[in-house]
Amino acid sequence: MPDSDELTRAKPVTSSATASLLGVFAHPDDESLLAGGVLAQHAAAHARTAVVTMTWAPESPRAAELADALRALGAGTPRLLGYGDARNPKAAPGRPRLVDAPLDEVIAALVHQVRSFRPDVVVTHDALGQLTGHADHRRTHQVALLAVQDAGLAHLHPEAGQPWQPRAVYCATRSKSGVGDLGPLLEAAGKPVLAVPDAYATTAVDVSPWLEQKWAAILAHRGEVARERPLPGILARLPEETRRKIIATEYFTRLTTGPVPNAPHRLTA
Repeated sequence: MPDSDELTRAKPVTSSATASLLGVFAHPDDESLLAGGVLAQHAAAHARTAVVTMTWAPESPRAAELADALRALGAGTPRLLGYGDARNPKAAPGRPRLVDAPLDEVIAALVHQVRSFRPDVVVTHDALGQLTGHADHRRTHQVALLAVQDAGLAHLHPEAGQPWQPRAVYCATRSKSGVGDLGPLLEAAGKPVLAVPDAYATTAVDVSPWLEQKWAAILAHRGEVARERPLPGILARLPEETRRKIIATEYFTRLTTGPVPNAPHRLTA
């Protein structure tokens, strides 16, 4: 696979070489479900970690749950952009839904976060919007890729701070062979199951050593745990062994950002 040390190799806690991570996710709980183990791993190695959440207002109950989840993961305090959830009008009353907000406005808001935190790596959703294809997940993927590109160019969004270019984007995903027990569980809840071809999952991270932190973070999203259809609720009703098997590996597609060094001067097939 490509150079993916940023996620797959945990450095000693005394090392300063561990990559800093900025998670960019659509909703509170996405960070814990999709990259909670990786966030906890890097925090344990004394790397800087943070999470930007695109939807839900800072004064909402889910924001308080997000704060508890990030505390469990060692990922700082919530950075909520406060857009509305495509499926829940209570998420941010009076604010546009993420999928309806002007694209340039949302990109500029995320560029500010990237330049402020200055991460080595950005972790976000994949192009499918994960297994269920949520519209907010897909829009977050699109915005994250554009914002990471814009963040490195000084002439774009100068009001957002000094330029900064992360060296990679990792898109949280599930390959067809990696769906496993999760597929039937989602289908039973009436949810679609969208998976990428195996070749698209360039990085698989065994997060077993950090499962305690990851599970604590998932449980912090109490409103979703109490419901039957959301994934936190589905996981909470499973036997521990089955749940561990599902959440112990996190899958990503690694994308390189910025210009390619020594790139050819002409296009080739």
